[in-house]
This record gives sequence, structure tokens and C-alpha cells, in this order.
Amino acid sequence: MKLIIGMSGASGAIYGIRLLEVLRSVEGVETHLVMSDSAKLNIAVETDYSAKQVEALADHVHSNKDIGASIASGSFQTDGMIIAPCAIKTLSAIANSYADSLIVRAADVVLKERRRLVLVPRETPLHLGHCELLLKACQLGAIIAPPMPALYIKPQTIDELVNHHVGRLLDLFNIDPGLVRRWQGIQGGAQK
Repeated sequence: MKLIIGMSGASGAIYGIRLLEVLRSVEGVETHLVMSDSAKLNIAVETDYSAKQVEALADHVHSNKDIGASIASGSFQTDGMIIAPCAIKTLSAIANSYADSLIVRAADVVLKERRRLVLVPRETPLHLGHCELLLKACQLGAIIAPPMPALYIKPQTIDELVNHHVGRLLDLFNIDPGLVRRWQGIQGGAQK
């Protein structure tokens, strides 16, 4: 399986980082990472990681300026792409097919090839323009998966919330690294 992980400039860099950390331990998954300059800035602001450390988690790293990269072509087969976090600017470019960066071009390719594109927008509150962009991206085939906390798992730490959401994102690709505490009904609650 080949997955593209895009990281753009919204808050929430930990979601992309954790995806890469988890996918390193999943046998048979090859990751292709592309980050915007703003994502690199947010990594430094929000985490104890450097952009170089995040890049080291991926199997392949592509410059966001490299429109000629393998992931920019539909003939390069992947199983899809997750953009975590997904800035509203990136969402807007995807929704409007404005492929001026590799993140957006790769997302556009995933959509045109009818592969799975998962967007993790981290903006709040949303105004009408944001909602219209989310609708348009969804109509194009993207899956919108904002990091909404699953409080039924009774999280005690931020890591529990991040891990649960990362697990749910990977569920969309039939990858189960055991992060999700699954709902078992009112009597059963959430269990691993």
C-alpha cells in the first residue's frame, strides 16, 4: 500500500506526525510525505519535532514545489492521500482545482483517479465560505474528517484524543493499528 501524507499550514501538525509514526510500524505501507513551508513552521511552533525529524518518519519526501514528483501523476499508483492538518488555503485550492503546489496537485490526482482523499481541516469557527469549500471538496469526492474529540472514550490525555482520531483516519484505508477504542453500545462503552 502507498499512502501520501500531506501536511499544510493549519494548527494540528501532531496529526500528520502521528500518522507517519504509526504508519512506520505497519508492514507493507509506503509513505510519501509532502509539507508546505507553513507546516514546517507549525511543526516547530506546536511540537518538539523539527521538520527534518518529521521527514525522517516517511519513506519518501517530496518538495512542495516539485510539481514533477512521482505523486503528481495519476500513472503513479497510490491508495490515496491524507492531508493532516489541512489549511483552509489548501482546502480552497483543492476545491477549486488550483494545483500550484505538490500538495494540491497530488490531491487533485487522487480525486481524478477516484482514489481516497481525506482532509483534516483544523479551522474553527467556520464561516459560510469555509463551509462552501468543504461542501465542494466533498462533492468532488474528498472525505472531510476534522479532528473532533471522541469523548465517549473518556480520554485522559491529548495523546489519547490524537491517537483515536489517527486510528479513525486509518480506518478509512482499512488499516487498524489498534488505536481506536471502538464503541460497543451503551452497556459495553468503548473498548480496544
